[in-house]
Amino acid sequence: MARAAKAALVLCMDVGFSMSNSAPGEEPPFEQAKKVVQKFVQRQVFGECKDDLALVLFGTDATKNPLDQHDQYQNITVCRHLMLPDFELLDEIQNQIHPESQQADWLDALVVCMDVLQKETVGKKYDRLNIALLTDLSTQASPDQMDVVVENLKRDGITLQFFFPFPMEEDDSGGDWDRTGSSQPGTRKGLSREQQQGQEMVKHIMLGLDEEDGLDEIYTFRDAIEKLSMFKSIEKRPMAWPCQLTIGSSLSIRIVGYKAVTDEKLKKTWITVDAQSHQSHDVKRETVYCKDDDEESEVPRDNIIQGFRYGSDIVPFSKEDEEQMKYKHDGKCFAVLGFAKQNLVHRHQFMGTQALKVFAAKDDEHAGVALSALIQALDELQMVAIVRYAYDRRSNPQVGAAFPCIKPGKYQCLIYVQLPFMEDLHGRRFTFPSLENNKKFTPSETQLSAVDSLIDSMMLVEEDEKGEEHDTFKVHHIPNPAFQRHFQCLHHRAVTPDTPLPPVEPWLKAALERPGAVDARCQAPLAEMKKKFPLKEVEKKKQLKTSAQIFGKSSEEPDPKRAKAEEEEEEYNLADIAEGTVTSVGSVDPARDFRCLIKQKSRPFGEVCQQLTHRIEQLLGNKNTHYYMKCITCIQTFREQSVKVGNADLYNSYLQSLKTSIPNRGLQDFWDLLVQDAVTLISKDEVEGSTVSKDDANQFLVAEEKEEEAAAPVVEDTGDVDDLLDMM
Repeated sequence: MARAAKAALVLCMDVGFSMSNSAPGEEPPFEQAKKVVQKFVQRQVFGECKDDLALVLFGTDATKNPLDQHDQYQNITVCRHLMLPDFELLDEIQNQIHPESQQADWLDALVVCMDVLQKETVGKKYDRLNIALLTDLSTQASPDQMDVVVENLKRDGITLQFFFPFPMEEDDSGGDWDRTGSSQPGTRKGLSREQQQGQEMVKHIMLGLDEEDGLDEIYTFRDAIEKLSMFKSIEKRPMAWPCQLTIGSSLSIRIVGYKAVTDEKLKKTWITVDAQSHQSHDVKRETVYCKDDDEESEVPRDNIIQGFRYGSDIVPFSKEDEEQMKYKHDGKCFAVLGFAKQNLVHRHQFMGTQALKVFAAKDDEHAGVALSALIQALDELQMVAIVRYAYDRRSNPQVGAAFPCIKPGKYQCLIYVQLPFMEDLHGRRFTFPSLENNKKFTPSETQLSAVDSLIDSMMLVEEDEKGEEHDTFKVHHIPNPAFQRHFQCLHHRAVTPDTPLPPVEPWLKAALERPGAVDARCQAPLAEMKKKFPLKEVEKKKQLKTSAQIFGKSSEEPDPKRAKAEEEEEEYNLADIAEGTVTSVGSVDPARDFRCLIKQKSRPFGEVCQQLTHRIEQLLGNKNTHYYMKCITCIQTFREQSVKVGNADLYNSYLQSLKTSIPNRGLQDFWDLLVQDAVTLISKDEVEGSTVSKDDANQFLVAEEKEEEAAAPVVEDTGDVDDLLDMM
């Protein structure tokens, strides 16, 4: 496998006193340069780049560099030697780099950077050596050794970049430099004589390194911050997947597949660390399985197997069973099962997390000819190959479509996309009436025209001067905003652990908004849409008043019609209709089943209550918060329907019996949840036949030491839930 490209980079930053000078209301050049360095190092750290990085500061009060001899190369400090960037460097940049009170020759600083690269790269292999120098050029630089510097840069293959707080001005001098300093570059607004002279020296150096594109490597701080604000994604080399494309039993083509598009996930994962030391090795996790008994005796790992929950039953399933269950096949596979028209493979059926580009093997000329013929035929006939794909022996096989892809003058390949199986098609479960045959919803021509205008105005395609269309959103340049925010917060927390997280950066917010041009373009079509499709508030029809409502009726006098209407008050929804007739209280949604059975009145109320309480007892046996919440919903529904029916005895007796069994069954957590929801007994105020007073109902959920003697229920409470169910 080829070695990954690696570079050695030196960041050279001016921290002299002139970098702190700025016009009122403007950010000092020092702060801008510091941001450039910070953001560059952030990209290297979070992108897991393998490049080595060094940091040199000039204009420092102290001097610390290998060339510090005979009062030369003063006020220059090698802050960080060549090594992989890390959070320690980010913290150092944030908290230890400040403006200082000296000045230093930027050309001397460049020589120190070259010395660092020459000495610290000995015995190591680097594909690129680079120096990035950030300064405002306010210091007088000596041009004596300038040509020697250029020659040494060329000899060692070192590339150079400059970053200034102001743009580089072009002139017709062609980079010629008068060593006496007598050349007059012209008066440039806002720049001192030293800065103008420094610009001429920089031009001479950059054009000496590259006559054609040398000046393209000069940037402003502002442009650099904008470009570096985006965290760089982790660079990954494409991994080849060699295989055989087979058509039937007699035709085989050597191929190589590469991932073209895949779902990128953060490589950095959350780990548990000690809150004081912040070290993961200080925390050890141990998992122990214990029996659910009074002794809580530990169960050895050898005595534990997996279980599959099937309804209320658990089916034991060992590792051996799991291995035997796995689908066995011959390993990696890319076999053509047949061919189909491209228009039969719809885009909404694409699934999976990747798209695979399939090429012929590089060293096989026959494979190249055969695969090219297949691709050309598929393209001419507008067809796709339906393929059985398996990555290796451990993975389950897939069925997908291989589309022909021809880039004239570049390459030809097949693009494989996974297709769904029957269980993956969720849309087939929904059936909706057609809007085309409904005259009420048929749009007019003006309405259709308004929708067309809106779509045209919001198209994310632009035409250039040649009439060629280009996408407004370029996928290769739009970062994942979740990743960007994640890294922004991680960096902030690493260097400033005691401050709140920062807000989302403005450029990231702007990237999530609709483009300004599209926003302006669609305003008129949107206004037209509002006119063509007016929204009207639908008022509910007023119900006709009955004679009892008009002339009044004694509230004490029962109204059988009103009572019946209240019973049928609750509406059925589409889900109830889709489920069909309910015959018993099931385990999926017992509360809904209970309500349906009460409405149907096909069974006695006591029998339906018995089914519900049996189901509650089964769910409580699982001792899991999810099942506890389902039980509480059942009890709430039991109470609600008992109040509607006017029968409080069965509900009250069950709840009292359940309370007495809580300690022996270890259901205190469930009872605490029930207390939080304030699900109590049905009092006389709610149902006339209840034997529980309002005070007793309020005291029912209070702790036992504060409870008063409850009134004896009609059905004697034996404390045994099963006996109670038999009485029902």
